[in-house]
Amino acid sequence: MPVIDHWWQTETGHPISQNPVGLGLLPVKYGSPAVPMPGFDVQVLDDAGHAVPTGTLGNVVVKLPLPPGCLPTLWNADDRFRSAYLSEFPGYYKTADAGLIDEDGYLFIMARTDDIINVAGHRLSTGGMEEVVAEHPDVAECAVVGIADPMKGQVPCGFVVLNAGVAREGPEIEKEIVALVRERIGPVAAFKSVVTVKRLPKTRSGKILRGTMQKIADKEGWTMPATIDDPAILDEIEAALKGRGIGV
Repeated sequence: MPVIDHWWQTETGHPISQNPVGLGLLPVKYGSPAVPMPGFDVQVLDDAGHAVPTGTLGNVVVKLPLPPGCLPTLWNADDRFRSAYLSEFPGYYKTADAGLIDEDGYLFIMARTDDIINVAGHRLSTGGMEEVVAEHPDVAECAVVGIADPMKGQVPCGFVVLNAGVAREGPEIEKEIVALVRERIGPVAAFKSVVTVKRLPKTRSGKILRGTMQKIADKEGWTMPATIDDPAILDEIEAALKGRGIGV
């Protein structure tokens, strides 16, 4: 599980989940900010708005009403606030984070909901897969995106940049990465595609452009991101995908 900050808070700085030091320090669980704070009823729902079983990945929401002064609206955009945060799950504030709550009530934030893919009815975190891929000793950087599949709906595709000086062949390393994900996450991930690239497309601030990579793989229309660091990298990604028969 990804290790995140020692608290989880809203954009306005309200701490929603953390270890309640003043109320009684709880045991630390790596990857979790601990439990919801008083005043916040944090729940995990499926896409239809139903509560999911303990330990199941889903949409992290906060039951209304929120504490006084917490997230009342967006500046001069009341309608956008309601449509973005309150409409999808009536009676709840949508955080747009995906996560789970374990049997002890600890919250784990796994990814943004945009990073969750649906593989044959199973909701899987591409961020969780990236954590596994990054553990391979020959991998310097990686990104996992969900690409369209006629049978499963979506399947994950991994992009990896190898460490400088790696002498082994890419296909051999790619097979090891597939086996590693299968071992850690299981066959349910349907992780079978790994594409070795020279570099990953990023914004000037360092954010990987996963959405654009997904559109290229799915042969969807896309526009050049205004904040991209080097536009030529997207041509490299497209060529690498075509070389593997993806997006052709």
